[in-house]
Amino acid sequence: MAKLIGRKIFGGIAMGEALVTKQGISFFGGIDPSTGVVTESGHELEGKSISGKILVFPQGKGSTVGSYALYRMKKEGTAPIALVNKECETIVAVGAIISEIPCVDKIDILQIKNGQKIKVDGEKGIVIFD
Repeated sequence: MAKLIGRKIFGGIAMGEALVTKQGISFFGGIDPSTGVVTESGHELEGKSISGKILVFPQGKGSTVGSYALYRMKKEGTAPIALVNKECETIVAVGAIISEIPCVDKIDILQIKNGQKIKVDGEKGIVIFD
């Protein structure tokens, strides 16, 4: 079992399937908040749903409105169940906190594979997987 130690952004525990990208994510304009599907043209996750997944990505990008787009997704039931970042910047951090989504950063995301079952412990700032 592998254990990656990072930094707590928002607590909570989530277990589920990892959806991994090496590209930054814009929650405002890059994802349809009504469906959770990535709509950004040319993004490696274009056409895929982040809903109910543990979203693993390097960092957020785009407008500060992205924090509220993530909150809207949480209210509509289309949000990811946890967020794992290489470097969590303000947009994602605020979005995770106001949406109460477990979030950890300072993680070597290249060690996590798409579709892998992982556990995120936001309280301890760790990611665990086989």
